[in-house]
Order: sequence, then structure tokens, then C-alpha cells
Amino acid sequence: MLQFCGNKLDKKDFFGKSDPFLVFYRSNEDGSSIKVEVYDWDRDGGHDFIGDFSTSYREMSRSQSQFHVYEVLNPKKKGKKKKKYQNSGTVTLLSCLVDTELSFLDYIRGGTQINFTVAIDFTASNGNPSQPTSLHYMSPYQLNDYAMALRAVGEIIQDYDSDKMFPALGFGAKLPPDGRVSHEFALNGNPQNPYCSGIEGVMEAYYQSLKSVRLYGPTHFSPVINHVARYASAVTDGSQYFILLIISDGVITDMAQTKESIVNAASLPMSIIIVGVGPAEFDEMIELDGDEERISSQGRYAERDIVQFVPFRDYIDRRGNHILSMARLAKEVLAEIPDQFLSYMRTRGIKPGPLPPPYAPCPPPAVHPLLCRR
Repeated sequence: MLQFCGNKLDKKDFFGKSDPFLVFYRSNEDGSSIKVEVYDWDRDGGHDFIGDFSTSYREMSRSQSQFHVYEVLNPKKKGKKKKKYQNSGTVTLLSCLVDTELSFLDYIRGGTQINFTVAIDFTASNGNPSQPTSLHYMSPYQLNDYAMALRAVGEIIQDYDSDKMFPALGFGAKLPPDGRVSHEFALNGNPQNPYCSGIEGVMEAYYQSLKSVRLYGPTHFSPVINHVARYASAVTDGSQYFILLIISDGVITDMAQTKESIVNAASLPMSIIIVGVGPAEFDEMIELDGDEERISSQGRYAERDIVQFVPFRDYIDRRGNHILSMARLAKEVLAEIPDQFLSYMRTRGIKPGPLPPPYAPCPPPAVHPLLCRR
């Protein structure tokens, strides 16, 4: 932010003082030199040129500690070589506040950890996994939509996760041995430690779950959202950020509870990606994506938009190129994550941590003089 003050600028109107404003131009490609033109504002738009001066970013940044006075010169008046002409007034730079635009990668380099969690829909509406018509069908020749969505998003996010250990959850299934319905179960069968090693570990746990659980219902999102929110609420200093990927095929049956969970989670270091698979209508999921209207629950509005919904069918390559389909999906679902991440950090005044020291190779070991003898 720049603050200027004009002094004894040429009058361009018959009555009254000048109403100056400044126009800035970059004088060279690297932006190090800046030309500033000074005009007298006129209501009819025919603004009168008073003069100009030159400066630079480096010169202006010094004004954080001292004023800087610029002579405003009018080339036409100067060209007439009038002995009395010195300048057309002065402009003083009173202050220059530099606000650095921080990026998602600045925080990652500064040590912020990304924690990725997966939640997969195991409700009966997906169809019998043993049948080719099922969205969970395990074909020996190609990935199903769930697996493609999981791999597309996970393989990119895992590059920002240092330990690459991902909690993988399922919801809407009957679990062995007693057939109880669960809306928050570990895909690896270990509720005390639901972590899987890398995306390959998540894929393996997903396939094993399809063989051991019974698809049932209904479709509840709130338990898995609350699961991740519990962890996010414990680390709000910017050192960690949580991303939940929910992959589902249809109608959400706990919409009120899901909205409340999202409103609560919006104040936490957390984002939610929802990928809709299959041919169903996704009206509820679209509603959860707060792009058009901020989501609310019981009169409370979400502090920020943390949900990104994408229907996978919109990004499937019609020629059957699954790699292209996955790339398109990943680009779309991850597009909003950096802005959501930065909105949390900005609203809480959290700055990136210090950069780690640059890598310095170890010097070669000293050679003992005796070893140098021939």
C-alpha cells in the first residue's frame, strides 16, 4: 500500500486547487523502473497532465523508514528552457507497505503437513460387486470408477504427505462377524489403526473390504466428516491441514447432520472433496458445494467454503482413455484446495514456517598424509 502527498502542484483549473491522481507504468520488462504520471482530475474525463517522475520498487520500499520526495517535471515546460522553470511541484511518498502474496507451496515448504483421508461409499445402491453392472465391480482388465477416482486424487495429494500413511474409511456396510451396519469403519479392518501405506495400500484395503463386508445403507456422510474434524480440531496452528475425499454414488440420507458437520468443520484446517460416481442425480452433493451459496445449518453459516463436489461422469474420456479421465478429474477436484487452504491461514494470521536450510553436501573426508605416499 502506497501513501503519497502532493505539494505545490501546477494548477490546471481557473478556480481552486488541483485534484491530483497518479498513473503508474512499468518502464522495463523486469519492473525495476517505474514511471509515474501526475494528472489533475476533471469531471468531464479530460484530465490535465501535470508532469511525471520516475522511481523503482527498491526506492519506494525504502520509504518504510523514510520519506522520499520526487520532483514532478513537465517535459513541455522543461523543453521551452525557461530559466525560471524548476518543476511542476513535488510528490512525497509517505509510506510503502509491502504485503507479500503467500502461496500454498510457501506453507508446504515451511513445514505444513497435509493429512489425506479417504471415505468410500459401500451402500447397496452401488450394485453387487460381483456383477459387471456394479460401480464396485472388480474387473481384471480395468479400474472401476471408485478406484479411478481414488487413484487420480490420491496419487497427487500423497506427494504433499510426508509419511504417506492414509486413513481409509468406509460407510454404509454391514460388517462381519455380526452384520452390524457401520458408517465409519476402517477399510483395513483395524479401527485402532486405519492407516494404509500409500495409495497402493488404500487400494488393497478397498478391494479386501469388498470381499468381506456386505453392501447395505443408508448413505450417511456426517460420521466420516466428524471423524476427520476431530483430528483437525486438535491441530489448529497451521502445522497440519486435513483433506477428506468422499466417493459416493447417490442420495445423502443424513443431509441435515452433514450440513451441520460441514458448518462446524469450516472453522477447522480442513477441506472436503466429494466425487460422485455413477448415473444418479447429485442434487444434495451440489448443494454442499458452497460456490453458489454458503452452506448453513440451524441459522449458522459456514465460515468459509470447504467443499468441492465433482461428478466423475463429466470427466470420463469417451474413447475409454482412463489415464486421461483420471487426469481431468484430478485437475478439477484439486483446483479449489489451495484457495481453501490459504483462506484458513489468512483468516487466522498464520504465516509459513521458516524454510529449511539449503542442502549442503558433506565435504570429502580428509586424506591422511600417510595414504598419499606412493
